[in-house]
Amino acid sequence: MPSNDSLVGSSSRTFWFRDAIVYQIWPASFRDSNDDGMGDIQGIIQSLDYIKSLGVNTIWLSPMYDSPQIDMGYDISDYESVYPPYGTVADMDELIKQCHSRGIKLILDLVVNHTSDQHAWFKDSRSAKDSSKRDWYIWRPAKYDADGTRRPPNNWRSNFNQPAWTWDETTQEYYLHLFCPEQPDLNWTNDDCRNAIYKSAMEFWLKKGVNGFRVDTVNMYSKPMDFPDAPIVDEGAETQPAGMLYCNGPMMHTYLKEMGAILERYDAMTVGELPNTPKTADVVRYVSAAENELSEVFQFDLVDLGRDPVDLLKLVKFGLPDMKRIVNKWQRFTEGNDAWTTVFIENHDQSRSISRFASDKPEHITDSGKLLALMNMALTGTVYVYQGEEIGMTNVPSTWGAEEYLDVNSINYFAAVKKRTNGDKAALEQAVQNVNKTGRDNARTPVQWSSAPNGGFSKTPTTKPWMRTNDNYTTINVAAQQDDPESVLNFYRKAIGVRKQRNSLLGRGEFRLVEEEDEKMFKFIKIAEGGEKAFVVLNFTAEEQTYEVPEEVGNVEAVLDTRADGKKGTLKPYEGRLYVSVQ
Repeated sequence: MPSNDSLVGSSSRTFWFRDAIVYQIWPASFRDSNDDGMGDIQGIIQSLDYIKSLGVNTIWLSPMYDSPQIDMGYDISDYESVYPPYGTVADMDELIKQCHSRGIKLILDLVVNHTSDQHAWFKDSRSAKDSSKRDWYIWRPAKYDADGTRRPPNNWRSNFNQPAWTWDETTQEYYLHLFCPEQPDLNWTNDDCRNAIYKSAMEFWLKKGVNGFRVDTVNMYSKPMDFPDAPIVDEGAETQPAGMLYCNGPMMHTYLKEMGAILERYDAMTVGELPNTPKTADVVRYVSAAENELSEVFQFDLVDLGRDPVDLLKLVKFGLPDMKRIVNKWQRFTEGNDAWTTVFIENHDQSRSISRFASDKPEHITDSGKLLALMNMALTGTVYVYQGEEIGMTNVPSTWGAEEYLDVNSINYFAAVKKRTNGDKAALEQAVQNVNKTGRDNARTPVQWSSAPNGGFSKTPTTKPWMRTNDNYTTINVAAQQDDPESVLNFYRKAIGVRKQRNSLLGRGEFRLVEEEDEKMFKFIKIAEGGEKAFVVLNFTAEEQTYEVPEEVGNVEAVLDTRADGKKGTLKPYEGRLYVSVQ
């Protein structure tokens, strides 16, 4: 891996993000400081010392902008205001100041593929066809069948299981929305629109001192403006998945270079959400330091592992070798170039990793949480930890009914299954099971701070949170783990400390997969530029396993074990161990 000093770029770019350990906060569910049942910015400020105690040095704050909250803040009505239940712009100023005083950088979500339909820009755009902002969004006339039936401009399906076009009665045209109808897509081909985005959504906050952005749906801004139909892969459905058509359009790199020039002035980072981009060469082009577009991107192959390609909430069987191949691909795609990568296994859009990739049986939760922590902290790239991941939070119980799920994606999914199957009871029960395993609400339950009612999320036990707390808060919570040396929480602190201490090896070293087809253990070697080596071995089964340290690693010492009673050559269920070569 090239060092920061040798990277192409102006002297104003320090590439600090390559050594960042990022903690993601979902504001609604983090901490409620004023007893209204909703997390808020003051709750984050009150928790900064806890966050710093983990050893992380950067916070990514999910959308806190003013919003009607159709899609939990990803429908922004004003980029320069804060959603009132979360606080005010003054609260954000204080958060920025308090983070920086603790040596913590702060990045915000940048959501600029679309706005809310309540944003002043869209209200103006839909007011009349001759509006000065009409072309700031994507409007198209209807198509008509031979019998005169009105049809949308094409057959695209939105990311939320709905048609991607909505008819507007006022101006008698359709507008495009790749997400909810309340989230109309901005027209990036319009120069005035783009410049307004840069000024309102980016520079307003960069001038206040934020250190960068996680960029939502970063490769969707440039669409094929002739809007061709998507191929039919879902027989009998009126709409079709179209991601490979509307991602990575012809002007994407031009737009990102414009954004990169602004970010460079502030030495700010970006991490882009980059779906539908399977070829590593295409990803390198987005994150090459010389190109000055994005700092890094999230690849979703790992968290999408086992998802049905048509029914994305349905899981199909996968094995540990499948997981290893994905990790290997994205660990090694930066070799020989100036690109960078990310390491994550949870976020606000994914179910909990213990439930997905290890075991959430009560007897295995602690070991599973530590196992996944060790894996991630030993991988090369910028590491992301999602709130609650550090205490081993799990998916919600399988006994929860459909009414408990509040995410718009899950609600739309239930409605689509009901419509397609004419309300078939078995199909609806299966849909609830699918959402229970993969739904986004699994990650959005309130953070479990203590064993007090509702996990101590709000100050007062009788305050009902905006969303039901996971039933296991009485046993899985921060207070219970704070002073337990064998807890998931304290293992995260230890693992982050080891990673920072050995950053050239763990955070920047070259990755080599060992025994790809082994279905029980995940083993890999890390090699630092100076020749130092590490060997990581992870048992992904509920049975004891034996192993040998590869000869090529040489003499080693164990520097991190997920269990206090670990023994060389043997791994208990869901145990992991990190060895480092001894010179």
